[in-house]
Amino acid sequence: AFGIGIGGIVHILADASGGHVNPAVSFALFLDKRISFVGMIFYMIAQFAGGFAGAGVLYGLGTCDDALENISGGNSYNPEFLNWGQAFFFEVFGTMFLVLTILSSINESRGHAPSYLQPLAIGLSIFVVHIWLIPYTNCAINPVRGVVWNIIIGQAGNQSFIFLFGPLVGGGVAVPIFNFIFNP
Repeated sequence: AFGIGIGGIVHILADASGGHVNPAVSFALFLDKRISFVGMIFYMIAQFAGGFAGAGVLYGLGTCDDALENISGGNSYNPEFLNWGQAFFFEVFGTMFLVLTILSSINESRGHAPSYLQPLAIGLSIFVVHIWLIPYTNCAINPVRGVVWNIIIGQAGNQSFIFLFGPLVGGGVAVPIFNFIFNP
């Protein structure tokens, strides 16, 4: 459901912002020369500000009647099953899959004119990555989703760097793979 919801959000925001809701995607689109550096910074600031605003509201609602313990979503991994490198790789690979889907979906040279199919493909890719990664890292694939809630609930620690930088690396790695392999 989360992936389809994000697909809907991307569709809703497409005309206003190009559907930018993930700093790793904005970073990848900057590297692919689709947005400017200033545009990327603006998007990232807005994405983190929106993340903190939303997490603050959720936290405020969750503290009513001790409901906070029922709100999940923090990102972490269990060091008994994964080491730091494995968790980082999972986040890089999951984000790379998302960004490759986005770059492929918006590639006009493939005849992909803007339509409702791009948000659907993006949402489905997020859905698939979540099915795969939730048992391991709770699937950030978005620096905002990966660290903001952990900061709000006071659980930001060393693992937060994985969820901040893993998606950015994944977005950065996806661009040359797309340009040299999938769109030569």
